[in-house]
Amino acid sequence: MVRSMTGYGAADGQRWQVEVRSTNHRFLEVVVRLPRELGALEERVRAAVAQRVRRGRVEVLVRDEGGSRCREAVVDTELARRYAQALDRLRQELGLEEPVSLQSLLSLPEVVRLEEVRADAEAVWGDLRPVLDQALEGLVTMRTAEGQRLAEDLRRRLVRLEAWVDQVARRAEELPAAYGERLRQRVAELLRGLHPDYAPDEGRLAMEVAAYADRCDVREELVRLRSHLQEARTLLDADQGAVGRKLEFLLQEMQREVNTLGSKAADLEVSRAVVEMKSELEAIREQVQNLE
Repeated sequence: MVRSMTGYGAADGQRWQVEVRSTNHRFLEVVVRLPRELGALEERVRAAVAQRVRRGRVEVLVRDEGGSRCREAVVDTELARRYAQALDRLRQELGLEEPVSLQSLLSLPEVVRLEEVRADAEAVWGDLRPVLDQALEGLVTMRTAEGQRLAEDLRRRLVRLEAWVDQVARRAEELPAAYGERLRQRVAELLRGLHPDYAPDEGRLAMEVAAYADRCDVREELVRLRSHLQEARTLLDADQGAVGRKLEFLLQEMQREVNTLGSKAADLEVSRAVVEMKSELEAIREQVQNLE
């Protein structure tokens, strides 16, 4: 199903809270913000996102809601021994009787320090992955719902675009005859000014009309344009979600065909239809830029 690139999802676990939000981007860009001690899991988070999302800028925020970090006291025994030896020498030099106490050693810098216990990556991932999956499910659900609304709007615009194509096709069939009639009238007026008995050369007129009909023949452009329209509908109805870039390519091709229509069929009615088609294509392009 067609999905938008804009969405949001969140989930809470016993310890971990995950928020996922996505915006438009030409490719897939995943930004992961984890607690410092979970840095080893960043690539796993990226891979989990890539399994569910194909396009867009996705931001993943993981918070630790389990309370304070687990820390342990670490005693530098070697440093304490050196402190004790240095203090004992000082005591002897000063002639002091009081021995070096444990309390005085523990108060010295770096003898005892607190270190965070390194988290077990596998255990943490086992707790975090279900919460991440739930948040991603919410994100995909929102992107799918918005994508369906965008797809409906695009289908309506494609119908309007096809109506303009049909109008150009009808007008294109009339152009040679209309041109021939205007040419005949113009030549007759010119000949009457020269001699009232002169009549237009029908053979020459027919050759000129045939040449004009060849120059303004837009049947191939219309066939390709209708083919692109049908392919766009097929993509909107497809099961695969990532169709945005394919639709962008089709729109470029449709724009090219419409430009050719305007240049080949030099007619006021066709020119007006081309302006409307370009306007509709621009509106479609803006919507397609929101699709995955």
